[in-house]
Amino acid sequence: MLDLTQLARQMQGLSQHLTLEAAASRQRLELAQQHLKNAYESQQDLIDRQEKWRDRILFANATPIEPLETCIDISVPPKIHTVIATDGSQIAPNHHEIAYCYLLNIGRVVLHYGQNRHPLLDSLPEVFYRSEDLYMSRQWGIRTEEWMSFRRTASETTVLAELACSAAQAETPALAMVDGSLIYWFLEQLPMDARDRILPPILEAWQQMRDARIPLMGYLSASRSIETMNFLRLLACPHTAPDCKSYCPNQLEKVPCKIFEQLRDTSVWATRLKPGQRSTLWRSNSPILELYGDQTIYFCYVHVGTEIARIEVPAWVAENATMLDQALGLMLAQVQKGYGYPVAIAEAHNQAVVKGGDRARFFALLEQQMIKAGLKNVGTSYKEARKRGSIA
Repeated sequence: MLDLTQLARQMQGLSQHLTLEAAASRQRLELAQQHLKNAYESQQDLIDRQEKWRDRILFANATPIEPLETCIDISVPPKIHTVIATDGSQIAPNHHEIAYCYLLNIGRVVLHYGQNRHPLLDSLPEVFYRSEDLYMSRQWGIRTEEWMSFRRTASETTVLAELACSAAQAETPALAMVDGSLIYWFLEQLPMDARDRILPPILEAWQQMRDARIPLMGYLSASRSIETMNFLRLLACPHTAPDCKSYCPNQLEKVPCKIFEQLRDTSVWATRLKPGQRSTLWRSNSPILELYGDQTIYFCYVHVGTEIARIEVPAWVAENATMLDQALGLMLAQVQKGYGYPVAIAEAHNQAVVKGGDRARFFALLEQQMIKAGLKNVGTSYKEARKRGSIA
């Protein structure tokens, strides 16, 4: 039970801290705006330095593909189009439940506009209970719960590609959307054998969408990325070259170029973009993208009206100006229909989420099957039973 009396005493200190932080953030923003203007004149020089010293730079940064001052109005999308989205959720394995297994549930949404066709709103559940599913990841030191989330990411993409390829047969403009980044940062920490079970199915699904000419897009709300701010650190570097390994090997310390620390990309682009505009197109330089082949990731920031969203697309979308512009138009229409968030992604989440009642019915169904199979002493542990109720 939360003690609100003790909590109230701490709130005063928190509010004072937030006031000071807001003032410091305004100063960082003004400094970043000035550096951004200065970078307009030296953009190509900064890119050349970035490329020359890329193996010596120790912080994540992106490369601008267009002039930094770019602010482009997004086109109105065609009235007849289709939007596809998937999202997933799970029931994690629990030794205190009646059986040690886990469930993945992939929400599927296909919305047709101007076509007089019924939408698709459903989910695909899958239960994992075999030893290779439950314990395979232990050989790499990965917990089953983590492995489950990695597999869910791959399943979401595979299902998305299946839906996109079916939609492509109608030959109407379409967009495939996922919630979150297309840069799977978690792969950097995985051993190669583990990575090979997750990434190839994803890239294969992307290739299927590429062949079907259905653009793929990752939508990031409230993005915390600082990749574009880190590009400006090249301008703020006081050394003759951005050689972090020689001059600033410990990036956790306060280094001279960290003058925008804690300032997000979205904060700066919010001062540059008007509603319905996109920023410069950037290429991410995350090391994990070396495994993506010719499907590396590009991104831009879009003022969707309610916030500055980060939009990520594979290279084959970014390099096709017509496809990119149409995809952004369809995305913006989705945000407007969803009152600030893409309606297709929101509905995919709603289809995927496993509520308390669904969880109870899942385990009840599992219990019935176990009893039919002749298993005895089927039930939860005493610990789980006690946690579900109180006698105090």
